Amino acid sequence: MSIPILDPRKDIKRIHCPSIEQFLTCYMQTKKPVILTGCIDHWPAMKKWSFEYLIKSAGDRTVPIELGSRYSDDDWTQKLMTIADFVNQYCKQRSSKRGYLAQHPLLDQIPDLKKDICIPDYCYISLHENENEDEEVDLNAWIGPKQTISPLHNDPKQNLLAQIVGEKYIRLYDPIYSSRLYALGSSMLNNTSSIDVENPDYDRFPLFKDVPYVEFILQPGDMLYMPARHWHYVRSLSPSFSVNFWWT
Repeated sequence: MSIPILDPRKDIKRIHCPSIEQFLTCYMQTKKPVILTGCIDHWPAMKKWSFEYLIKSAGDRTVPIELGSRYSDDDWTQKLMTIADFVNQYCKQRSSKRGYLAQHPLLDQIPDLKKDICIPDYCYISLHENENEDEEVDLNAWIGPKQTISPLHNDPKQNLLAQIVGEKYIRLYDPIYSSRLYALGSSMLNNTSSIDVENPDYDRFPLFKDVPYVEFILQPGDMLYMPARHWHYVRSLSPSFSVNFWWT
């Protein structure tokens, strides 16, 4: 798959280091996605992280690797591997099957890596007055070669996705169009669409045609805010390191 040709009419808004109040009132309360710039430039990870650094810091750590084009495919599997083996087999060379370290709490397991990032203050804002202030923020790592894909899906929590290395093509769909996004029937995948959004079959999914969306390329240093239940599709355009933060 090639780099997509973006429609500038579908671009997302970008804002530089909004205040807590501005982020809450303009984006969280209105459930509006936005790219935050300048918020993670100070992270040591922005200068330090590479596949070589990952092997040096955590090469012997065993982690679950997703194997396959996307987790909704029938031939998708998982395999336990050391990080060094994963990088050498799937990230530094081409493989017949795509490998992806996805949605894994790697930084909680490797303190040296966690020291390279900071949990954004925005993650401690809640839309619920009585929410437990001591609730922990979920922190996940997403590491892989180019062309890793997360199919169109939604998550139940607020989400900040920080891009550290590489680029990702992303599409977002408002949850008001959920009935036109053809969620899979499985109880475990009812948050995931049946549609290949970059190559849709309109004969099978006629209601998907003309559903509005925004699209953009997430660059190193960008941090994307996605409100809870906002549908998103993600494809890496190059070897990529990302971390995301989920909170309520």
